[in-house]
Amino acid sequence: MKLMEEAVAFENASMSNMSTSDRVAASREAKRLILALNEIFKETKDSEIMDAMKRLTEKKKKIEKRLKGRPDSM
Repeated sequence: MKLMEEAVAFENASMSNMSTSDRVAASREAKRLILALNEIFKETKDSEIMDAMKRLTEKKKKIEKRLKGRPDSM
């Protein structure tokens, strides 16, 4: 299962010292992995795949939070 290996590698990758373009690319990669795993999950209903999708979603949210930055107070 190559896709699960990619997901685990993405989870374990360090996200420190990333440029903005690196964060955008990482967010898109996370989205691609989540959607691909979802297609497999629809057929198999494997809880391990669901857990992987949840972990990827959490990491994607953290990346996107950093991309959006802090809200300006006016």
